[in-house]
Amino acid sequence: MDRLKRVAVFIALAGLAAGLYLGTRGHQVLPAKVVAHATTTAAPRLQAIDLEGRSIDTASYAGKVVMVNFWAAWCTSCADEIPQFVSLQDKFGSQGFQAIGISMEDKESALRRFYLQYKMNYPVIVGNQQLAQEYGGILGLPTTIVIGREGRIHSKHSGVADVPKLQQEIQELLQVGK
Repeated sequence: MDRLKRVAVFIALAGLAAGLYLGTRGHQVLPAKVVAHATTTAAPRLQAIDLEGRSIDTASYAGKVVMVNFWAAWCTSCADEIPQFVSLQDKFGSQGFQAIGISMEDKESALRRFYLQYKMNYPVIVGNQQLAQEYGGILGLPTTIVIGREGRIHSKHSGVADVPKLQQEIQELLQVGK
């Protein structure tokens, strides 16, 4: 094996080991942008009560494009994304788009303050490790998952999302099945 291949294998193994290590220590802030497109995995059904006391059931979002964002109030990268997600909900909500925020590792008081401060216009629920596992595992925050109208996971963005690309992805998915 030549030197370049050995370096590539080492980097891949180091990344895998780091991911496994971080996965056992709770959620860490992810600076990298990784996007996987067009999986065939059906999105898990989510049933919960949001911060406003409303019942959330993703079955009621059938036929919509849904963005599920795993985040935390203590995560500065997450806080940078939230105003942009509020704008996406404003812009595309009437076209069949629904954002859902899943807060991880936040105290309820901090979560409510954050929710009000950022004027979040979409449902926010308190998440846990089981819910994260249902979405394929969340090794770090933020992580954003986009689900197409057919109910399948279209992409998973680990780390800070490239919002212009995310917006383009949402627009394209909104055109499917119209």
